Amino acid sequence: MNLLAVDTSQGYLSVYLSYNGQEYATFSKNAGMKHSTLLLPTVDTLLKSAGAALSEMDAFGVVVGAGSFTGIRIGVATVKAFALSQNKPVIPVTSFDVIAYNKTEGKRLAVINAKHGHYYVCGYEGERVDIPPCYLPEEEVIALSKERELLSYEEIPALNTLVVSPKHGLALAVNALASQGVAPENVQPLYVRKSQAEEGR
Repeated sequence: MNLLAVDTSQGYLSVYLSYNGQEYATFSKNAGMKHSTLLLPTVDTLLKSAGAALSEMDAFGVVVGAGSFTGIRIGVATVKAFALSQNKPVIPVTSFDVIAYNKTEGKRLAVINAKHGHYYVCGYEGERVDIPPCYLPEEEVIALSKERELLSYEEIPALNTLVVSPKHGLALAVNALASQGVAPENVQPLYVRKSQAEEGR
């Protein structure tokens, strides 16, 4: 399957391409607040390096959240536009999938730092989600760590997390979930909680 996937949900930018049996990927660690200017040129450069075109893709993947509200919107809108223009499906992948698919055995908790002593988390047993995405205080995450391995894409000093690769995880997750493609109009961002602006209303 020829597949292009993007992840703009966090402070980094990750783009993955599977084309004619070969894999290509690019990862920018410090892309926060620059997704809108970096995403399209990065996609274009990656396609050109592989000699590929959007019209040759069988599907498009996108990380729908949790994470940066603005970053998620940019990634989802861009990929939906790609898919609509080519009449191809979209594979929605969560930020938790990107973390958790670095390992596929045992009980894991994918953890994203939401700041202020709180975390976005999602639990996995094998490839099955057994704790739906939620927003938890630190003490509850620590309690869950007694029976699960904690995984994150970055070091979290307050938690004993295994740091995994978001670049590698995007490729693993989007390929594992490739059969779950949906029509572009059915792709929705995953917001585990309201934005600060909405909570302040």
